[in-house]
Amino acid sequence: MSSDHPPWTDQVIDIGQAQPVSARVYGRRSPSGSAPLVVHMHGGAFVSGSLDCGSTVAQLLARSGAVVVSLDYPLAPEKPFPHAAEAGHAALVWVHRHRTKLAGLGARVYVAGEEAGGNLAAAAALMSRDRQEPELAGQILLSPMLDPCLATESQRQAETGPVGCKWADGWRRYLCRAANADHPYAAPGSSMRLGGLPPTLLVTAQDDPMRDETQSFARRLREANVVVHEVVIPTATGWPSSFLESAGVESAWAAALHEPFTQFFKSTESTKTSRSSP
Repeated sequence: MSSDHPPWTDQVIDIGQAQPVSARVYGRRSPSGSAPLVVHMHGGAFVSGSLDCGSTVAQLLARSGAVVVSLDYPLAPEKPFPHAAEAGHAALVWVHRHRTKLAGLGARVYVAGEEAGGNLAAAAALMSRDRQEPELAGQILLSPMLDPCLATESQRQAETGPVGCKWADGWRRYLCRAANADHPYAAPGSSMRLGGLPPTLLVTAQDDPMRDETQSFARRLREANVVVHEVVIPTATGWPSSFLESAGVESAWAAALHEPFTQFFKSTESTKTSRSSP
């Protein structure tokens, strides 16, 4: 496809908050049937990132058969918690109401994100469960930032920690005050109530600093009777920093995501999520 005609369309959506947000839509509805409809949130440690930075994962989701609405959510420190999480949930509500136009009759709605966007996707899924809307078919979390303590073995192996790394700085600016670290919508990895969440695809890698917290979240979801699909990419990925590379940069990890995405969409086509509490 010519670079003069990018594989997306940009638009502004009114999510009913202080101001509309920009979004980038990848893929298109099928003339017959429907496609999975995904609200996607980019990485950037809560304080940076853009629609351009999120284009790699968004396009991979679209190539796996989805229509993807990638969200330009508000960033910290100007907009600390809960602004971005609330924007993510509001976008899910908007997308669900417009799902037939976006992805076809009967389109099922998902939420996805990488790194900080994985945190926001998980928070939006919790909000959807608690607020009873919208119904989600699944959540897709890639190397999600779930634990502000930064004390896991995989974090230590990556020589990151509570001082002097971009993720620690991002957490501080996003949380704004220490008490927010206890809120499940701010730090979903520490949520005490995980039952009733939709099927979840969790993706990490051997060299991912977020590996241990991702796998811990997978275990806790299973204990809460949530259906979990877990993938650990064995090759070097450079995650989560490499998520921000241009979509034109072909990476081995990009090819490794096509099959998990495609199979997850197929496996959740007819799954119904319970709204009951654990």
